[in-house]
Amino acid sequence: MSKRELNSRVARLLERLDSEVLIGDGAMGTLLYSRGVSLEANFEHLNLVQPQMVQQVHEDYARAGSQLLETNTFGGNALRLQAVGLEHKVRAINLAGARLARQAAGEQRFVAGSVGPLIRPRGETVELPVSQRAAVLREQMEALAEGGVDLFMLETFAQLEDLELALGIAAELGLPAVAQMAFIQEGRTRDGVSAEEAARRLALAGATVLGANCGSGPRELLQVLKRMAAVSALPLSAFANSGFPQFVDGRYIYLATPEYFASMGREMAQAGAVLIGGCCGTTPEHIVALSKALEGVRPAPPVLASPVSAAEVAEAVAPAPVVGGFLDAWGQRPMVTVELDPPRGLDCSKVLQGARDLAAAGVDAISLAENPLARIRMGNLALAKTIQDQAGIEVIVHVTCRDRNLIGLHSELMGAHLLGLRNVLAVTGDPVSVGGESGATSVFDLNSVGLLELLSSLNAGKNLLGADLGGATSFLLGAAFNPNLPSIDGQLRRLDKKIAAGARFVQTQPVYDLRVLERLLERTEPFQIPVLVGILPLVSERNAEFLHNEVPGITLPDEVRRRMKGKSGEAGVREGMAIAQELVEAGRGKAGGWYLMPPFGKVGLALELVEFIRRSG
Repeated sequence: MSKRELNSRVARLLERLDSEVLIGDGAMGTLLYSRGVSLEANFEHLNLVQPQMVQQVHEDYARAGSQLLETNTFGGNALRLQAVGLEHKVRAINLAGARLARQAAGEQRFVAGSVGPLIRPRGETVELPVSQRAAVLREQMEALAEGGVDLFMLETFAQLEDLELALGIAAELGLPAVAQMAFIQEGRTRDGVSAEEAARRLALAGATVLGANCGSGPRELLQVLKRMAAVSALPLSAFANSGFPQFVDGRYIYLATPEYFASMGREMAQAGAVLIGGCCGTTPEHIVALSKALEGVRPAPPVLASPVSAAEVAEAVAPAPVVGGFLDAWGQRPMVTVELDPPRGLDCSKVLQGARDLAAAGVDAISLAENPLARIRMGNLALAKTIQDQAGIEVIVHVTCRDRNLIGLHSELMGAHLLGLRNVLAVTGDPVSVGGESGATSVFDLNSVGLLELLSSLNAGKNLLGADLGGATSFLLGAAFNPNLPSIDGQLRRLDKKIAAGARFVQTQPVYDLRVLERLLERTEPFQIPVLVGILPLVSERNAEFLHNEVPGITLPDEVRRRMKGKSGEAGVREGMAIAQELVEAGRGKAGGWYLMPPFGKVGLALELVEFIRRSG
């Protein structure tokens, strides 16, 4: 397609959006699955290996009344394709996707290049520099533009910054873009972005049409549209799921009828939607009903939108300031926290006695791990409450994103506050594969940054989705830091994000290298946040090699491994303690605090180090 032809099509698209309600298509994956494609298959790769099946779906939607067809490229970026070894086929998959949709669309219908969020197939968020995220989006979008799409459909985004990046690329490529976010509850995305904030920022970022898709059923999506219409005069789009899935006979199905879906589509048009289609669970039958319901319907005039200013766009949840707690004496003397692990069974007497001994020795807080190395242990929240009551010492509870979904995290943290727990270390958590607990799966609805944002929201009296709690928590938030990487620039960027999300202290992975310690203290000093340096004494060569080779985030220098070689028993313990004391000595007057991790529950080693720290501090 020549540039002149493309410009003509774009102009015709914009004219029609101004004068009529366009009907989009429905779900691609729902139909492919119903026609025999396994859920384990990569749907985008079908553009190359089973193009006739993809084109048949497009043709079915065209016959049903769709005036705009989306390419089968939702997950066609390098990050998602990398999981199945297809990252080298990004261009081919997207070119083929554009061609197949164009063949079915003909001259009368429009083709939208579908671009999904930068997540991996299991929904894991991706931590990459902005330049790399932009490069991933650009690679896919350039291929779609080359393939001849009329516009971009940027859909199901949860991270507003990524959607803004994609809008900038669309502008560079000279194509209009529909910008859609997925709102899951109470008009907020999974990352807590409100419908109003999304509308304002997407308008500033250059969206041609803005709206919502997936995430919720038609009724909730309608409410999102109304909230967007109140703050932006841009035309709106709506691609709702066919209700909520229900588990029937061993699989999830959508039970909302096409008639109900169509009736809600008419209400969406009355709310200002000019482009309406379907997402998960919708079929050509839904589009037939929608086309009939919207026949002859003209776009509703936009409501008078509030002026958009940069100040209004910065709608961030401001966490309530939390001070005090075990860090009260920071800067006055070396602070010490000691990690204890909950028991594997029901007997917690050893942990409780260890906590009492540490409290008597003047330790500032117990740091209580949660299922470390993804292995089953007693729940740490109830144990933390018991330690605080019986040992009279504050506890820092580790909370991982691995073991609970978003709902469970909210509930557990509100319960923790009720128990009087005030210190939380937010960690993503080791994946289940590390521990090898058969039958278990990782959740990871959030990562550590998202968990900190959730905690900050609770401190501000709201849940992450914006609902009022009728009160506020008062958590002191901590973050983890790995200083053992060859370059810690990425860790420092993440630390900056964690502090912005509410972190007020840091506990690091164990350090064994004096150079790593020096770099850690130097590079984190500008952040002006308490950093407790991790110290995990070694006890044998076998222990040292296990930590170095099998535990994520721990690296031992060759010299330390040499010193531990051949040592076990008392000789191993003494050498390991000597290494730990050398690190403490090197950090004297520089490190403000230490995070001790006695191996195998050997509280005596921690007590020995506490005495050494107090003596040398």
